Amino acid sequence: MSNLFDAAGLSARAPRPLADRLRPAALADVHGQAHLVGPDGALTRLIQSGAMGSLIFWGPPGTGKTTVARLLAGETSLEFVQLSAIFTGVAELKKIFEEARGRRAIGRGTLLFVDEIHRFNRAQQDSFLPVMEDGSITLIGATTENPSFELNAALLSRARVMTFKSLDEAALEQLLTRAETLEGKPLPLDEAARKTLVRMADGDGRASLTLAEEVWRAAREDEVFDAAALVEITQRRAPIYDKSADGHYNLISALHKSVRGSDPDAALYYFARMLDGGEDPLFIARRVVRMAVEDIGMADPQALQVAMAAKDAYDFLGSPEGELAIAQAVVHMATAPKSNATYLAFKAAQKAAKEQGSLKPPAIILNAPTKLMKSEGYGAGYRYDHDEPDAFSGQNYFPDAMGRRKFYEPAERGFERDIKKRLDYWERLRKERGE
Repeated sequence: MSNLFDAAGLSARAPRPLADRLRPAALADVHGQAHLVGPDGALTRLIQSGAMGSLIFWGPPGTGKTTVARLLAGETSLEFVQLSAIFTGVAELKKIFEEARGRRAIGRGTLLFVDEIHRFNRAQQDSFLPVMEDGSITLIGATTENPSFELNAALLSRARVMTFKSLDEAALEQLLTRAETLEGKPLPLDEAARKTLVRMADGDGRASLTLAEEVWRAAREDEVFDAAALVEITQRRAPIYDKSADGHYNLISALHKSVRGSDPDAALYYFARMLDGGEDPLFIARRVVRMAVEDIGMADPQALQVAMAAKDAYDFLGSPEGELAIAQAVVHMATAPKSNATYLAFKAAQKAAKEQGSLKPPAIILNAPTKLMKSEGYGAGYRYDHDEPDAFSGQNYFPDAMGRRKFYEPAERGFERDIKKRLDYWERLRKERGE
């Protein structure tokens, strides 16, 4: 055994994972991201323009974000530096920035690739801004989370977001074919098992190659696995539905409509179906938040808090414990009083804003911080509501040329009953006071 692990031969004999051996050597070899790296892709055009700039790569795991970042460094002749936000602290960031400034001083640029960039806190994200602005680094940040929610606005304003897509069946098949060519042998799977493996990978190229390695290692001479045997040897469940096709949209639609229809039992059934099919619980949690604001709204103002708390609980607990929090939120949404009054009011207000967006607010509610503005009538006649009887002045706050409009019509259900009483009361006061 000592010969097998001797120091001189260890590195030469250490096996490289299949995914690493198949890592593309050129952007044209990247599968499944033609919208970015194809002949007319967004990244291809940026490279050809010679002005790439900082980028945020947003997409699921195993879609090529790290690979593309490495290849871009070669395409642009920049020094490639890679770090993970999970393992990097402030001191190391400062050191990297100083080194990048040193390279810039001698005319060399730095492409800094930050994996899991959303893991950095706000202050850490802000620390990138000076070195991005002075050209010391070209940042490429990779994230699986929505950048709009997880990254600072200041950072996003200095970087263009590139969206990576889950690999479709054709792209995964191309990867498997390349793997077979590299290995010099076919995967020992029948047709149904091969399709099952592709579904197991769930759009993740790295996962598909890892599964392929497991299959090759497990197969005896002349052995061919069917779908059931594949599940057994990989110890992974075969997805019940294809998340990239109709099953995904059919089941989330069924869940949403069951909640809207106040049927907690059907809602839980579809929630369980989606989990059983391998759906990302956070995707479902995001849809539950949408249900809270679209179908429940102000009929139960707590619904949104419950939905967000379920998402946070899942983030904290993970699977499977955190799934119960989402199940609780699903039941809350299904049993809550329903109202789409806020949803309809917002749509109506958006329409009015587009039609009347150039109208100036009435002078009484405009601030007058200067003497000139006061002389122009800004703020004249404004009555402070807290000084009025019932803390209500009844003034008109719409543009004078527009007149009052009514967008929000609360339902006679849940908490909106009380809101309707308040609005009716204030409307009566408004008429009595001649506003």
